[in-house]
Amino acid sequence: MTDTADTVQIAARVVAAYVSNNRILAEDLPGFVETVHRTIIGLGNGPQAVVEAAKPAVSIRRSVTGDHIVCLEDGLKFKSLKRHLWSSYGLTPEQYRVKWGLPHDYPMVAPNYAARRSALAKQIGLGRKRGRRR
Repeated sequence: MTDTADTVQIAARVVAAYVSNNRILAEDLPGFVETVHRTIIGLGNGPQAVVEAAKPAVSIRRSVTGDHIVCLEDGLKFKSLKRHLWSSYGLTPEQYRVKWGLPHDYPMVAPNYAARRSALAKQIGLGRKRGRRR
């Protein structure tokens, strides 16, 4: 499959089918499209060496605690994982979830940190409608 137009068309159909049946954030869509396209191009290159499934640095059950999220790639602890995944591994949250077989609602932010940020936002009035303007 070396014809670019064909691979783009096939990738578009695969992505459309996936998106019609699964939730994906708009910000994660370009990375997902790129991954699908690269995969389709790779299919035309014949069989590749079988790579053993990656083993997480910590167990998935222990990767989420109240105060931090542990990266399954390297075992480092973070309050928010999204930037680390992109800067260190070039992974979007969706790609990370797929790679490790995580559910689509697997958190990228530590629960206690998210609760503190939510409380702070509510305290300063975010999310409320403004009063009447004069």
